[in-house]
Amino acid sequence: MKLELLKKYLFTKQFSREDYPFGPEPMVAKVFNKMFALVSFGELPLKISLKCAPNDAQILRTMHKSIKPGYHLNKEHWNTVTLDNSLPNELIFQLVDESYLLVVNGLKKSQKTQILDIINKEENK
Repeated sequence: MKLELLKKYLFTKQFSREDYPFGPEPMVAKVFNKMFALVSFGELPLKISLKCAPNDAQILRTMHKSIKPGYHLNKEHWNTVTLDNSLPNELIFQLVDESYLLVVNGLKKSQKTQILDIINKEENK
C-alpha cells in the first residue's frame, strides 16, 4: 500500500487530522487530539500502528505474520502492521476503522456524540 492511499483513507474519518508530535516522522492520525494511527514511512515497507481490542489483537497476530505487537506502544492494545502487500487493503481499512472507533468511544461524551451522529447520518443515506 502506498502512503498516499493510506493517508487518503485515514483522513476521510470525521474530525481526523495529521500531526507530527515526535518530529518529522512518524505521522500520527488523531481524532480530537487522540491518536488512532501512527504511520512509519521512513522505510519501506510502510508500517502502521493501530489500536485494537486486546482479544482481537492476539488473534490477528496469530493469523498474520505481518501483524505484531505495537512497536513502542502498549502491546495489549496496539498492533503494528507491516504493509508488505501480504494483507488485502480491505483488511487494513477495516483495522483502521476499528482503531478509529475504539478511540472515538473513549472520547468525551460531547465529542463522541458529535462524531457518532455524523457517522449514523452517513450510514442511513
